[in-house]
Order: sequence, then structure tokens, then C-alpha cells
Amino acid sequence: MAFPKFSRSSSSSPSGGLLSRIPLWVLRFLQFVFAITVIGLYAQDLRKASEQRKYSDSKWGYATAVGTIGAVSSLVLLWPALSMWGWGWDLIVFILFIALFGLFGKMYIHENPEGNGGIKRMKNAVWIDLINVLLWLITACYGGILYVTRARRSTFTGRANV
Repeated sequence: MAFPKFSRSSSSSPSGGLLSRIPLWVLRFLQFVFAITVIGLYAQDLRKASEQRKYSDSKWGYATAVGTIGAVSSLVLLWPALSMWGWGWDLIVFILFIALFGLFGKMYIHENPEGNGGIKRMKNAVWIDLINVLLWLITACYGGILYVTRARRSTFTGRANV
């Protein structure tokens, strides 16, 4: 007994079938893990500022928000029906992470930590931001390729090529 849902050829499935989804699932999992890492790295400073009743910089709030958007988006975009259409959102999240990398990269890449653990942590956070940029770029390109090369079928029955 074959399971037709999982034994489709890549030409009949808009997202390429089960085997082509596995790399996408791995990428989405990595996006989730690294987005949670971003939240953890930047939220520490927000928590410290809150505990000391000091001003919390909006840059760290932006970083935490982008990490949250990335984590939630990676989970939502795991749904196979969105793999072909979610590439536009992947592109938006990619741009958000580019801005985050540029913002903190300018502040910390050339900074000498001189034994300061906070600066070392922020330098590491910048490279995690770059990993997120690359992951979101890869999934945006993959989704864009799926969108452009998809088999166009009729709206009502899905049987006729358009």
C-alpha cells in the first residue's frame, strides 16, 4: 500500500515532494535555533537594564524583536503549503537581519574586548546575526526558485497546465 501524499513525483507537488522538503525543514530548524540564540544574547542586556531601572536602548529591543519575528516565522513557514509562497516573507526577515547585522556590526566588529565579557558576547552575537542573514537568504532564494519554476495548474480542478 503506497501513500500517495508522500510518493508524489517532484513534478506534481508545488513544493517538490517530501525529499525536497527535508533540507528546507533542516534550514527552518536552524533558523529557529539561531533566532532563539539572538533573543537570548540581546535580551540579557534588556533584563539587566530593567533590573537596574536604567534606560534600555532601543537597538537591543529591535534585536530582540527581530529574533522573535525570526523564530515565529521559521515555525509558521514549516507548513508545506507556505514553502512556495513564503519566500516574500523570508526576504523581509532577511532584510530585518541585514539591518540588525549592520547596526551591531558597526558597533562591535572592530571593538577590542580587552577582557570585557559583555563585548565578547556582543561580538559573538554579531556573527550569529550573520548566520541568520545567510539562512534567511538561502530560504528566500529557494522559495523564489520554487515560485518561478512551479507547475502552473488551473484554478478549479488543478489538472490542466496553464
